[in-house]
Amino acid sequence: MKTTVHTLRKLKGQRPIVAVTAYDAIIARFASDAGVDIVLVGDSVGNVLLGFDTTVPVTLDMICHHTAAVARAKPNALIAADVPFGEAHYDFEKVLRACQRLLQEAGAEAVKIEGGASMAPTIARLVEAGVPVWAHIGLQPQQIHALGRYKKFGTNSAEADSLLADAVALEKAGAFALLIELTDAAVAQKISAAVKIPVIGIGAGPNCDGQILVYTDLLGLTPGYVPAFAKQFADAGAQMKAGFTAYTEAVRARKFPE
Repeated sequence: MKTTVHTLRKLKGQRPIVAVTAYDAIIARFASDAGVDIVLVGDSVGNVLLGFDTTVPVTLDMICHHTAAVARAKPNALIAADVPFGEAHYDFEKVLRACQRLLQEAGAEAVKIEGGASMAPTIARLVEAGVPVWAHIGLQPQQIHALGRYKKFGTNSAEADSLLADAVALEKAGAFALLIELTDAAVAQKISAAVKIPVIGIGAGPNCDGQILVYTDLLGLTPGYVPAFAKQFADAGAQMKAGFTAYTEAVRARKFPE
């Protein structure tokens, strides 16, 4: 059965929601066949596939390109796409055009937008225009240059209160779900209990309404640093390396083609 924004809302309190990033048709098909509820074409594509150090250089054209690839896989999972850095703030016409491209041209079924209560008026207008919005609070990687470093949020009472206010404002604005990133687990749990929309965590503890991971982290494909909150569920990287090595040796030994 195809997952929709409507069915996701109904899952809160019924069972955990499973989300994963995907940037191409192959991974989208694997994720869909495994029963994942949401595939997110995240701006993490910049770090994961494109060689950037942050998500900031990722453009709308890049997200559209990868979203279209995922959409062509026709996954049963909901296809969500990130609105990249610089597209969502200050100019409503600009963010509306960005969402229009992601939904009309690329085939996304929802968009994800970073930002707290200050983004609520924009999100309310997008929802009124028919754009399903997944709001993103806690750590917002697009703000890395302003933050200076990646850090955990909600570690003091002021941050915890601010995050709760963000969540309530975004729910009121019409966001169909929240993503809460790198946030104190107790705070994330409190937010999940306070709002009626699903709260999906990444590095936010086990008591959210669902979880999301970057697919390369969970499959063992990420070289170098892997976030402490991630877990490797398969060692696909070792299998790929072994396959490439066997192929190289077979060609050099003239054992392939036979």
